[in-house]
Amino acid sequence: MRLRVLSALALSVAVLATTSGFAWRPDPSWQLRDTGSTARLRGLAPVSERVAWASGSGGTVLRTVDGGRSWQQVGPAGVSALDFRDIEAFDADHAVILSIGTGGDSRIYRTNDGGQSWTETFRNDDERAFYDCMAFFDRRHGLALSDPVDGKFRILSTSDGGRSWAVLPSAGMPAALAGEFAFAASGTCLVTADRGAHRDADHGGRSVAGHGADRTAWIATGGGSEARVFRTDDRGRTWRVTDTPVPSGPSAGIYTLAFRDGRHGIALGGDYTTPTSAPDGAAVSRDGGRSWTLAGRQPDAYRSGAAWVTRRGGQTALTVGPTGSDISYDGGRNWQRFDAGSFDSVECVATGACWASGERGRIALLRWR
Repeated sequence: MRLRVLSALALSVAVLATTSGFAWRPDPSWQLRDTGSTARLRGLAPVSERVAWASGSGGTVLRTVDGGRSWQQVGPAGVSALDFRDIEAFDADHAVILSIGTGGDSRIYRTNDGGQSWTETFRNDDERAFYDCMAFFDRRHGLALSDPVDGKFRILSTSDGGRSWAVLPSAGMPAALAGEFAFAASGTCLVTADRGAHRDADHGGRSVAGHGADRTAWIATGGGSEARVFRTDDRGRTWRVTDTPVPSGPSAGIYTLAFRDGRHGIALGGDYTTPTSAPDGAAVSRDGGRSWTLAGRQPDAYRSGAAWVTRRGGQTALTVGPTGSDISYDGGRNWQRFDAGSFDSVECVATGACWASGERGRIALLRWR
């Protein structure tokens, strides 16, 4: 009798799933890790479920190699006045950090030994430039983004893993709008496809997911009359730009981008001065950023970080902000809140591990119930 009841129940669930679109979905939750830091950690670069790096205010750089049970302060010496808004890590030993600011406050450092020593590889000498974020295609090739100089966004390029940098010619960059700039909110105003894939410790630090051959990157903007997305297919030498339906203004626009491949992307933002309200702050692209459609169910709050969750069917994405975290199971078309804690950044790696970081030294690892 009991077997018949269970069989009937299973049949009912199957019928419901096929007729109404119902499907069981895991329940995500953040598990906080004690970092011992009070810095605001907007830079985040997980390598695996055990290895992760974070960076932020006060010249802070943190590293864990045991899943967040312990953290080491491994930042460069004598840089307490710098704010490291972006960090890119390739394994437990190799990382590149970017500090933001005008003039010489915009700098890049590189380590080969887990942060025991750092080499300054770039210092901005143009008072008109302000570097916001960076991204790598693989372990050698990367870009860094400055707000417009002489009416165009400025691009730095490296082909040796961040050991040296050069400003690319601006001829292939479309003109910026009046007041347009990028937001240094989570290191994701400039991204490559599936940016966590090349930071996979299970592959010995080598490029995975086709990253070595990838030449495509995207820039998100705001501040002007339109929130726009720029795309390059030749590692930053030429760009095309597309308007999006995300509202823009003096402190509003797209704060974060994430692409899981060359076609599927999500853009989120809002206005950091009104963090609890962000009408039309989320959009989706299915053609590599050439066009954008507003999400159906919005987070309805300012969001500064976004990431795709790999190994979850390819449609799962996360977004975070100071008022909470949201998840989408349908490629960013609809979002639902699952946490009310404050985070600035979120990143996932190829193995599926996802980390978040934010104010007062908050770092967490995602668990599924």
